[in-house]
This record gives sequence, C-alpha cells and structure tokens, in this order.
Amino acid sequence: MYKRLIVAAAVATALCGAAQAAPLVVGFSQIGSESGWRSAETKVAKSEAEKRGITLKIADAQQKQENQIKAIRSFIAQGVDAIFIAPVVATGWAPVLTEAKEAKIPVFLLDRTIEVSDPSLYTAAVASDSVYEGKVAGDWLVKEVAGKPCNVVELQGTVGASVALNRKKGFADALKAAPNVKIIRSQSGDFTRSKGKEVMESFIKAEQNGKNICAVYAHNDDMAIGAIQAIKEAGLKPGSQIKIVSIDGVPDIYKAMLAGEANASVELTPNMAGPAFDALIAMKKDGTQPKKFIQTQSALILPDMAQKEYDMKKDMGY
Repeated sequence: MYKRLIVAAAVATALCGAAQAAPLVVGFSQIGSESGWRSAETKVAKSEAEKRGITLKIADAQQKQENQIKAIRSFIAQGVDAIFIAPVVATGWAPVLTEAKEAKIPVFLLDRTIEVSDPSLYTAAVASDSVYEGKVAGDWLVKEVAGKPCNVVELQGTVGASVALNRKKGFADALKAAPNVKIIRSQSGDFTRSKGKEVMESFIKAEQNGKNICAVYAHNDDMAIGAIQAIKEAGLKPGSQIKIVSIDGVPDIYKAMLAGEANASVELTPNMAGPAFDALIAMKKDGTQPKKFIQTQSALILPDMAQKEYDMKKDMGY
C-alpha cells in the first residue's frame, strides 16, 4: 500500500511538471498585411514567440474590425493563455473584451491603443508614442524649410485608428509655432501604397499639377512610397521639388532616400510582441502586473543614415 502511494505521488508530480512545462498559447488578432511594417511586425512576433517556446496563433483580419472580433471570440473559445490585438480602430471593443475578461484571459494591445471606459478590459498596451512620432516629423519639416512658406499635403492612416489620430495631432502641434508651414489638404490613404498613390494623384491635380505643394507628410512609409510614384508620374521630383517625410522605417523608404526621392522617416520597431510576451511570462510565473503602457522607441532617420538602416533591416529579414 505504501509503495502504491509513493508511485501515485510520483506520477502526480510528473503530471504536474508536464502541465507546468506546457507552452503558453497566445492568440494574435493582427490587422492584416497592409504595409511593409505590418508584415514585419507579424514576422517578428512569430520569431519572438519561437524564442520563448510560445505557441502563437495568428488571425489576419484583412483590416476589418468585425474579423478581429470574430477571431477574439474564437481565441476565447479555445481557452488561450492570452490574446494580443493590433486594433484596426480605437472604438467598439468593450463587448468582446468583456467576454475575454470574464474568461480570465489577459489582453495585450500591440502598436495601437483603444478607447474604453473600463481600462481593466486590457492588461497592457505595447506601442510607441505616436503623438511624439508626428511631432518629430513636423519638427524636422519646420527646421528643413527654415522659415520659408511651405504648403503640406497630409496622407492620413486608417480613419478612426488611434495611431492615425495621434500622428496627425503630433504633426499639427509641431506646426503651431511655424505659421509659414500649412497643411492645405488632408485625406486618408488607409496606410496602403495603392491608396496613398491614388490620393496623392488627386492632391496634385487639385494643386496646380503639384506646383503648389512643398511637402508630403504621410502617416506611414507605404503611403509615402505611393505618393512618390504619383509625383514622379506627374513629371515632378520627389525629395527635391516636393519633400517627403513619413513614419515607420521600412526598407523601401531607405531605398527611396538613397535615390534622393525621400527626405526623412521616423523609425519605430516592429517588435511589439517581444515585450508583451515577457510581461505575460512574468504574470504567469509570479503574478507580476506589467505597466499599463509599455513604450517602445522611435528615432528620426535621414538620408545619411539610410544605407546602414537598410542593410540592418535586410539582415533581420525585414
């Protein structure tokens, strides 16, 4: 009888150890692959999960909130250990996040924030300071034009996205002290190259075939690259006749800088998942609660830095 108890205890201990060793499972509701940066974020998330032995399930929402909500409900039904969301828009999340909270599944926001009356519906947000990014872009342009008049056209991100709202605000804040720099047209390019090109074509036609435009401010590099294509097709020179400043730091914007067709980009890391994984692991290990906002870094990249940045991103498999 005594031996049987020892064996039973040993088996129970082994089973407990096996259960503890089971990898964490995380469901990631990704916006889509609308930009080079977004694709890189997905790739890096997979790599960071693999480094930590985490099973990562990714659902591509194709830029639709309803697809994200469906994916989140699927992850809840599967009983994942955590849910990561790169929210396509800032509002409309309370009902599904309440379901996650009731299921006791922690939710981490990546790259973007949301607007909810109850902050406890998500555990933490890992993102850059997107207001700061817009201000850095604006400060660069104000300094670059050195007091000369400059009419700016703005390619905004997805309507309602927190990052688009914030990047617009930061840029506008930078221009408050420079009445010589004015935004004359502003429209969403939905964070895509094709839409950025389409909107820029309309701006050029509306502004004396582009002759009334001094600079383009794009909320991401992909829209900037689309704008560059439109400017070239209009017979104008991007980077010189029309200055280009954008945000993200994808390899193609560095190629444009090296070709003299872009002037500045505010770089942000695509590694939003890594800090979220670490926070989740600490929570599961000893209950450590992460900061509500985990900020990643941003930096202004200019043409003299472009080759180094391009090479580094390509080495990363960006």
